Amino acid sequence: MSQYEPNIDDVALIFEGGGMRASYTAGVVTTLLERELNFPKVYGISAGASHTVNYVSRDIERSRASFTDLVRDPEFGGVGSFLSGRGFFNAHHLYEGIAEDLAGTDEVMAFDFETFLANKAEVHIEGFDWETGETVAWTKADMPTMLDMMLRVRASSTMPLFMPPTTIDGRTYMDGGMGTSWGICLDAARRDGFERFFIVRTQPRGYRKKPLGALSRAVFRAAFRNHPLVAERTIERPSRYNALCDEVERLEREGSACVFYPDEMPVDNKETNWEKLCASYDAGYAQAQREAASWEAWIGGR
Repeated sequence: MSQYEPNIDDVALIFEGGGMRASYTAGVVTTLLERELNFPKVYGISAGASHTVNYVSRDIERSRASFTDLVRDPEFGGVGSFLSGRGFFNAHHLYEGIAEDLAGTDEVMAFDFETFLANKAEVHIEGFDWETGETVAWTKADMPTMLDMMLRVRASSTMPLFMPPTTIDGRTYMDGGMGTSWGICLDAARRDGFERFFIVRTQPRGYRKKPLGALSRAVFRAAFRNHPLVAERTIERPSRYNALCDEVERLEREGSACVFYPDEMPVDNKETNWEKLCASYDAGYAQAQREAASWEAWIGGR
């Protein structure tokens, strides 16, 4: 079997988003790659889109650095970047900027696009069109170049308020978590014919979102008064997401899903402290190492 051939044929790999909480689940990406668990199709939204492309490029070091060492980049972002209009996370630099600047080098954050393309695994990431409300899905067919790929990963990851929207081919996108997958691409994997799912969550078991309060609703509606679908989807998301969590738990009970839940989540989605993010990665990696044998048993079962 080619090193680029999936060795799992009937399980979809699904990464939940969650901003810098993905520092914890980067340890899952590392463990999957170390154990050569190669899934046929990988789904991700927002930070899960970054996990998706890093996993398919089979790059352990970049998978870790994307949610730890990257915050030490002077152009990473912060309040100054936000006030200048580049976003709390300096999106253009963090996605296509770094990838293009480091192309062909041996730097940790250089993206191995050759391996990404050679890997037979397909990808599925999503963005939200802020004009039409359409959920748009992208696969490798939409990513003939590294720039095409990074633009779509950025679009999927564009957090409302904290990052400026991303324009691709005349359409403007924001975080895929506002789309009809509500942050976890379970229905998309089902439409592709999968009946078994390995789902990597960035929230502990039992977590549910609280409805937005009146002030938060007012802020979103004011901030996106020219694009009201962004505000309305953000307001709607907690109830939709919570129903999705119920469905994931049902599938897990029935044996159709193997779900990784963080034992605890030590950082929030906008954490920028390097030491905390490294500790988060280490905790996620340790948990993944403890659980990996049970994943393999489930994957091998029918």
